[in-house]
Amino acid sequence: MLQEVASPLAAWESFYVIVGSSAAALTGLQFVVIVLGAEMNVIGGGTAVRAFGTPTIVHFAAVLLVSAILSAPWHSLTNAGLVLAACGLCGTLYCINIVRHARRQQDYKPVLEDWLWHFTFPLLAYPTLLLAALLLRSHPVAALFWVGTITVFLLFIGIHNAWDAVTWMAQRQRPSSEESSTPS
Repeated sequence: MLQEVASPLAAWESFYVIVGSSAAALTGLQFVVIVLGAEMNVIGGGTAVRAFGTPTIVHFAAVLLVSAILSAPWHSLTNAGLVLAACGLCGTLYCINIVRHARRQQDYKPVLEDWLWHFTFPLLAYPTLLLAALLLRSHPVAALFWVGTITVFLLFIGIHNAWDAVTWMAQRQRPSSEESSTPS
């Protein structure tokens, strides 16, 4: 009887359960942030949300998707690598599109930190995911560590950007009509 070779993905199961669950929970919290911001009337036009809020959801969703892909019972690392490569390519193209939206929107002028966290870091992460996916079959151990690193990096990018949005909204909270009519 032939002994079945254990997939290198099996060792990563707990990692992706934790990371994927975190991404899913944080996605839900980001929805709450956007709704509260809209209710507080501190979110500008849709262009700012499209450039800064939506990508955070996409990064969390990408982490959840990578976690699901690498938790699936693949019979071949080649197939998993192809699906991950598609994610890396789509993420890269999406980030390029988001940079265009950020430059066009007029509601918020990004500072250096915004350019790093909202655009540069994701533009480093997704092509690296693509490269790691392409190397998955030939160098599975190294590639899986790179995919894991990118996944956590995208999770931290999303956490940073969600926190950035919350603090920005808190600072922009408009005074109530009673407070604004009271003379100083």
